[in-house]
Amino acid sequence: MNNIRILTLTNLTIAITILMYIVQLNIEYGTVKMGLNSLFTQYDFWWQPLSTMFAHGGELHLLMNMFVLFQFGNMIELYRGKFSFIVLYFGGGILTSLGSFYFMQSFGLNHNLVGASGAICVLMGYIALLDRSQRSGIITWIILISLAPLLIGLPIAWYAHFIGFGIGFVLGLIKR
Repeated sequence: MNNIRILTLTNLTIAITILMYIVQLNIEYGTVKMGLNSLFTQYDFWWQPLSTMFAHGGELHLLMNMFVLFQFGNMIELYRGKFSFIVLYFGGGILTSLGSFYFMQSFGLNHNLVGASGAICVLMGYIALLDRSQRSGIITWIILISLAPLLIGLPIAWYAHFIGFGIGFVLGLIKR
């Protein structure tokens, strides 16, 4: 029973993400207002680099991301502490959002970016740097979740996964 940790920042983040998804569904144009898109610069929607981490494209998208966040977030919290989790997930997530927005603008992409997967990939990049035994499996997983959906025609921001992974790796170099 001592190994069960229910009250963690990761689990609190999951609960808040689920609540924010419900908010997203219940406000007019919630997905567009909370996602990351051209409104960020055109109309000063300054909250979008953060709110996009809470917005999702459906219940399955939300559940998949929260399952992976539960695993990797709690692992980082347990072994590296709450502060590391906050810096990596929220700081790295916002950096990933900004990098993804820059990528979209650079290539003339004008769509709405939603989901926590970029921030989750920050956590995965961090763990891949610190734990060599998991590195090849994590890299394979990142490639799989980024490219496989494209092959079956799902609209996925594959670049956010790679950007997040890279940011997590770099943050790991800075904060070992």
